[in-house]
Amino acid sequence: MVSSFFLFDILFWIYLVAAFCYIFYVALKNDVIGNLAFILTVIGWLVNTAALGVRTMETGRAPYANLYETMILLTWLVVMGYIALEFKYPKLRILGVVIISLAFIAIGAAAMLPYRYQAIEPLVPALQSHWLVLHVITTFVGYAGFAIAFAIGIIYLFKERSERIGKPSFMDRFPSAELLDDLNYKFIAIGFPFVTLGIILGAIWANYAWGGYWSWDPKETWSLIVWFIYAGYFHGRLVRGWKGRKTAYFSIIGFLAVIFLYWGVSFVLPGLHAYA
Repeated sequence: MVSSFFLFDILFWIYLVAAFCYIFYVALKNDVIGNLAFILTVIGWLVNTAALGVRTMETGRAPYANLYETMILLTWLVVMGYIALEFKYPKLRILGVVIISLAFIAIGAAAMLPYRYQAIEPLVPALQSHWLVLHVITTFVGYAGFAIAFAIGIIYLFKERSERIGKPSFMDRFPSAELLDDLNYKFIAIGFPFVTLGIILGAIWANYAWGGYWSWDPKETWSLIVWFIYAGYFHGRLVRGWKGRKTAYFSIIGFLAVIFLYWGVSFVLPGLHAYA
């Protein structure tokens, strides 16, 4: 039987080639290369799906228990969201430059983790809970929405600048800044409820595992910081009427905070979540 590690290695190279194809597609304005990039992305997602399935069979549980597995899971969710987005908005293919580049970076980063973060080992008692499975799944669906909004926010800034200057440029081939701003809002609106639910489910799991709903563990604290950043996004947009560059910056800063929560806290500020 093919191992999940072998499939993850193949996945890295597929996403790497797909990312370069997206870059060449944008640089050369060649739709054939763009179509190849999208086909490779779909193939990569299918390999990603198979890898998660094999990992599940190898471990006898869902792939949620360590940093390595959750990185692969997050990549699967983000790429799935991107594929659905490109099917609906073919002109948004430019997002593949950012999203698929993030995908291969994530897979590469997971592959470089120390073996103890990748190994298949018996779960510690604290991880043997259905509450944890629900906590991870809902949280990472939210993170996937934030990741796509992050990519849209970056593209929005270039597009908005192009429209403001008013001179012809290669950005004219892409959707309007207004549509990008709307999609940025929609993906954050998808991600925020899932992250909120993930925090609530995490508190229930914490009570089950450690006897308390909240302990101000570094990862818990940073989860709350991330929640407040995106809550600030909604306050600015819905109450103050913010749109455009302000909300694009919010989506970028918010996802950078997610990255620090996910990676920085795990290595710089270890706590009760150190195993993850």
